[in-house]
Amino acid sequence: MKVYKFGGASVKTADGVRNLQLIVEDCIGPIFVIISAMGKTTNALEVVLENFMERRGVEAREALLIVEKFHRDLIAELFGEDVKIDSIESVFNSLYDILSTKETIKDMDYDMWYDKIISCGELLSTLIISEYLNSRGVSNRWIDVRECLITDLKHRDANVDMELSEVKFKNGVKGANISISQGFIGSDGNGTVTTLGREGSDYSAALVANFLDAESISIWKDVEGVLNADPRVFSDAVHIPELTYLDAIELAYSGAQIIHPKSIKPLQNKNIPLYVRPFADKAKAGSVIKDRIKDKIVIPILIIKQNQILLSIRPQDFSFVLEDRLCDVLNMFAEYGIKPNLIQSSAVNLSVAVDMSRLLERLISKLQLEGFRVVHNEDMELLTIRGYDKAVLDKYCMGEDVYLTQKTRRIIRVIRKAIH
Repeated sequence: MKVYKFGGASVKTADGVRNLQLIVEDCIGPIFVIISAMGKTTNALEVVLENFMERRGVEAREALLIVEKFHRDLIAELFGEDVKIDSIESVFNSLYDILSTKETIKDMDYDMWYDKIISCGELLSTLIISEYLNSRGVSNRWIDVRECLITDLKHRDANVDMELSEVKFKNGVKGANISISQGFIGSDGNGTVTTLGREGSDYSAALVANFLDAESISIWKDVEGVLNADPRVFSDAVHIPELTYLDAIELAYSGAQIIHPKSIKPLQNKNIPLYVRPFADKAKAGSVIKDRIKDKIVIPILIIKQNQILLSIRPQDFSFVLEDRLCDVLNMFAEYGIKPNLIQSSAVNLSVAVDMSRLLERLISKLQLEGFRVVHNEDMELLTIRGYDKAVLDKYCMGEDVYLTQKTRRIIRVIRKAIH
């Protein structure tokens, strides 16, 4: 058994879907295929969600029409004009039913509605691709991952029931040579949909590989493999052929777009190698992440985490030091589901870098009510450099745009004004 995962960028066009067909049908032996939502569908559905939560019904339907047109145009290019797929009609009908709900829409239910609406992107992509492959003679079984990946009810960051999910996946693939399923989503086993967190399809694929004792997992991307930097930001990015599991974990938690941070543990537990391969050229080896490698990585690795907000928090009353209330502050972050990406403290000041969040304003208000002065800087980015040298420090970590620096012997992290 092999596991293949295709991201949304790979299947955003009809040509991309056709290329997926060539890759899948070339694989010998059982294969389990995980597919993300097509193109920018997740982002587009988030626009639908935001309008729905703000009770803007007309705008929500208009935003959904954009999503619908994108998928119908793709279907027309793959199957011909006026072709309708019943399962696709059902998904869109369910979305329009949600927008027409008479239920009271509460802010506290945002995460539940998020999972209901956003999860439809993966359903649409896999239903279209499964139908297309069957139409081209590539027989496959579409698997509804909501029936197999069983989780708790922690919406948008669900915890997986490993034992029960393993049994369900093994039963689900019996007799199938090619299985097509969704990343990112699951359910509580009683019909309530959940999700594993943004970009969670990699994690889904790693879990499936673990459950099915796969010989390998391949993630197909629009780059030649793992690079030491994002080529869209750093023009001198170079290819890294091999990484250890530890390398990958460190890079993923720093924000590298290699693989979801949670994905490594299920693979490491069963020593399953992970290949990052170029979607545009299946003949290339790409990069491999495994237990041991021949040569250590000796080049600097640069990771940019964008859309950061830098908060500076200090007590309004200097009669106590910040350390006395540090736990209180961090608990407030946890209350609003906002995870610090970097923390630096002094006696009376706490600096915290976080992702942009719809709940950030509420967190700031809560901190102010609890007696803290809060200043925030927008349009920031977090640069992490692993294996830095003086030349790299001089190039990227100096200047008036650098607001904060943390440094160890191997890694330096810098909060700076975003470079556009």
